[in-house]
Order: sequence, then C-alpha cells, then structure tokens
Amino acid sequence: MKKIIPILIIGVLLFSGLGAVALQETKTLEKTETITFTEPQISERGNYGFINIKNSNSWLKKTNYPMIPSFTKTYIFPFGTDIQNVNVIFSESKEYRLEKKIINVPEPVCVFGEKKLTYNKESSFSDLDIYPENQFIYNIRSGISNENRVIFLTLQIYPLQYITSENKLIFRDNAEIKISYDLGNNQNSIAEPYDMVIIAPRKFSLAIRQLINHKNDNGVQTFLKTTEEIYNEYNGIDQAEQIKYFIKDAIETNDIDYVLLIGGMKGQRFDWHVPVRYSHLDDESDYETSFVSDLYFADIYEGDGNFSTWDSNENGIFAEWTDSQKDIIDLVPDVYLGRLPCRNAFEVRIMVNKIINYENSAYGQEWFNKMVVVGGDSAPGYEYYEGEEENAKALEYMSDFTGIKLWTSDGSFSGVDDVVNAISEGCGFLFFDGHGNPSTWSTHPPDDEDTWITGLNNYDMTKLDNDEMLPVAVVGGCHNGQFNVTTLNILKGIKEEGLDFFKLTFYKKEWVPECWAWRMVRKIGGGSIAIMAYTGLDWFAEGDYDEDGIPDCTQYYSGFANTHFFKNYGVNNNTILGIAHTQTLIDYINAFPPMDERLDCKTVQEFALIGDPSLQIGGYP
Repeated sequence: MKKIIPILIIGVLLFSGLGAVALQETKTLEKTETITFTEPQISERGNYGFINIKNSNSWLKKTNYPMIPSFTKTYIFPFGTDIQNVNVIFSESKEYRLEKKIINVPEPVCVFGEKKLTYNKESSFSDLDIYPENQFIYNIRSGISNENRVIFLTLQIYPLQYITSENKLIFRDNAEIKISYDLGNNQNSIAEPYDMVIIAPRKFSLAIRQLINHKNDNGVQTFLKTTEEIYNEYNGIDQAEQIKYFIKDAIETNDIDYVLLIGGMKGQRFDWHVPVRYSHLDDESDYETSFVSDLYFADIYEGDGNFSTWDSNENGIFAEWTDSQKDIIDLVPDVYLGRLPCRNAFEVRIMVNKIINYENSAYGQEWFNKMVVVGGDSAPGYEYYEGEEENAKALEYMSDFTGIKLWTSDGSFSGVDDVVNAISEGCGFLFFDGHGNPSTWSTHPPDDEDTWITGLNNYDMTKLDNDEMLPVAVVGGCHNGQFNVTTLNILKGIKEEGLDFFKLTFYKKEWVPECWAWRMVRKIGGGSIAIMAYTGLDWFAEGDYDEDGIPDCTQYYSGFANTHFFKNYGVNNNTILGIAHTQTLIDYINAFPPMDERLDCKTVQEFALIGDPSLQIGGYP
C-alpha cells in the first residue's frame, strides 16, 4: 500500500492541468491564471436586494453580514513549497446603485434538547465603510491528499464590494492571479516505511496483535506504539501533545499515513486510556463553550511546515475562539485519523473481530449494495424537509446503491421498529439526519415541531441483529458522537449545581454510560463498522437563501460535511474510510475557510471518525 514516489513525479502529478511552468535554476516558479466574471444580477427579495454572479462559486457568508457572491479556488503544491507571493490584479471598476439594502446572510440553527437555537451573532457590519474590506484573501495550509503531503493555497476573490454609506456596488469583471513559489526540498530520509500506526495503552496490546497481523497480511504495514512508550520518549505540555509530537515523528521517520487511536475513557472514570483534546471554541449558543476534537491529532503541521500547537496565542487554552481571544489554526489533516474509544480490553476484542471479519467477508455481498437513509423535517416551518433533502443528496451521489428511504413525510419512518428492521436486513451505508444527543436520535414529521419521531435510543441497539452485515454510517445530529460521556457526570452535576442539576443540565444526557455512536459501533452481532458523528452541537442551514434551487441544508455547515462524505465515496471513488472522511474535511475547509466563520471552524473540528481510518470499505476482494 505504501507508495514511494520520487519528488519530481509527485510534482508532475500535482501540477498536471495547472498550466505550463518553466523550471529555473533558482527554482522560483510562477503560476498565472485569469478569471472573468459575468455582470452581477440584481433582484428584489421583499424589502431587500439580492445580488448574484452566475460564475461565482461561493459566498462571503458571515452571519448577519450582507450576502456577497465570491470566487474560491484551491491550488495544490508539494509539501515544503515556499509560497513567496500571491497577488490578484483587477480590471477597472464599475458602479451599481441599489434601491434596497443587500439581504443579510441567514442565521444557522440547531436543536438542543427540544429547544431550537439560532446563531444570532451580532454584526459589526455597520462600522465598515466597504465590505469586504479586501478584494482578495488567501490561506496557506498543509495537509494530506491521495496519501501525499501537500500544501493547499486557497484563494478567495471578491469581484464585488459593497459601499454601505452610499448603498452601491463596486464590480470588477476581470481578475489576474499571480502566484510565485519555490518548490524547496521536501525529501525526507525514511528509516522504515509504514502505512499505519496504532496508538493504545500497553494493556490492549495483546488484543490488538491480531489486527496488526491482519493489516500487514493485506498490505497495510502497521505497528503499535503504546502510550507508555510515548510518554517516556516525547516531551509536551501534556499527554495529548506528547502523542501529537510522536505522530509528527512517525510521519517524518516512518512515512505513516494512517493513525488509529484505540482507547476511550477508563470505564466511567474521568480518565483516559488515550487522551483527548478539547476545543475551546465558544459557538455563542450559551450551551457549549468546549467539545472534544480528535482533529487536533491529525493536524500536525502549519502551512509553513511548523508544528501545529492549536494554541497560537500561547495562553494554554487550545483552539480558543471567544469574543476576545482567537487561536489561528491550520486545521487541515496531515494524516488519516480515527478513534475506537474502547473503555476496556473486551471492547477492543469486539472491534478487532468486527474489522477483520468485515474486511475479509464483505466484498461482493448483495447486502452491501443497499443504503438506508433516515430523515424528516429537521426545521418545521421552512420550505424543505431538511433531513430528507440531505438523504436525497447523499443517494444522488451513491447512484450505484439501492436506496431504502425511511422518511416521516411518506410514513415509511414512524418509529424505532422501522429503523431496526431496515438495518437488520443489512446495508453497506447508513445515513441519519435529524437531531440527537448522546443517548438518542430523532426528528419531526412535516411542519410539526411539537411532535418527535425517535429513530434509535441507546437501549434500542440491542435489537439490531444485522450480524456481520455492517454499514459505514453518518449521523447528522447534536452530540451523537460525544464519546466523553460518563455516569459520573450525575455526581459531578449535583456537586456543582445541587439539585438544580436535574432542572438545568440533566437533559443534556451527558450522564449516559456511552454515546449513541459508540454504542452502535461496538455492538456485538450487528450495529455498524464505523460512524462519522458530531461531538458537539450540530449546526445546519435552512431555506434556499442563495437562490440556486438547491436546499441550503445540503450546501453549508453539517449538511455539506454529511453529504460530501458520500460524494467522496460514490463519485470520487475514495474507498478507504479515512481518505473519504479526511477529504470531506479538506473539501469543507477549501470551500469555507474556517478561520473566517466560527461555525465553519466548529463543524470541521467536531465531525469525528469513530472507526479504523485504514478500513477498506466493502472489504478486500
């Protein structure tokens, strides 16, 4: 599986289709490209104006700021490339007077408990004379693509600027892009190449040995590094950073592409077999100021090749984003990473057996060619049934699969039994989209926000008897993947809040012994082989505010991530689980640079892979 490719060949592959460049002795190269924009279309939407440019491909979408069309493009360079200069030269400007103010970007929503939350962040737009202030911006990030480490240069061009005081637009129809760069020298000396490292405590090593043998037999060269070894050999501010430094060393010494963390909480204690990192991004919902993010362990390098600490302001608070503090983070994964949050050796053996049996037996089976989708009306009162729209978009990408739709709109989904029966018949993929917490998943019937239809509770997992017909699953819903829950949160809550705990935070269900997603994955005799789920509040869009005829719930926030996983498998043929998951995060980051908008940053941080990143989806032939 490991591909050893000379750097010149990598360069040719990465730059094919980007235009001819001339190699010079100085290695200073230039990439140029010209983008021509169509004239802006101005229409009315009630008391506001709506502006569109047909060949723009994105939007400047700061919540409660004017909705301005933009153009985004990502260029890929070999790892180690020095981007020396990025410039965009625009044509002469034209002015358009507006009769009405431009409509604002809509507020995303989520549901927590039974309460609908709206991200009603206050805008400072009125303080600006022109928006956006810059005609273009760019971000340089490192990451992994097709098992090669690369540099992503994402360029955002704004052909329109809005003069607020005069209510007019400044438009430029031509943008000439010029990028100067030096390829540098990115060849490393690899002592012993591997594909994957498993990180786990020593007590799990015997149970993991069978999985390592299986991976090696199938060409995925794998080794185990125990947490005890890492803590003895590497320095760091805490154990999580020690593990991250080891992963960096494994990349540079062993050329690993995949990292599998095996270990969750130690039983129900507030202690970890393999530690976690908490992101301290405050989404301003008044309900969540931190959440678990395993992306920390995958994001090893900054765009300049330096170690990614997730603490750029060096105050000891990781991934901080508040009204007064903001860590600048790369966020693009440099390895394909997943976690099995096993709490004991028994659960490790369950997962080792499930992975081996799946990869050895799933190939060519009829059940694999089915995809079950479950959804309803996530936000009653709007023109779309959001969960069903996301389901439909995912099925569109998975055209080779037989879709089994469980929807509240047609009565095919009316409760737990419908879901249990569909899963128990076997399917290759499973997609829930609605609302959740660590112990349940549910949604609404059409236009009825007072009625809830439950799909699965944690205790319903015992009813699943799909045996070895295990799907790869995606679940859209708040906190279904929150794998740091424990029953001791009841005692902690009473200690901190007294009996008010049962009125204030008991409903969060963080006191259940394990989260919904892990309960499904580690189930014996059925469940799923892996799940991608959210460790915090899951935000989504409503309506069709960009007027492109496509429901916004499939294009932004969690809906983008959910559906693009299926695009990466069904359309782009990424059949390795970690590659499909990671490419989804990269697609999101390139489309919506996460340091620009708080909820974009949160979405990529919380979309966790609970499973083996090297898993061959559909099994080995």
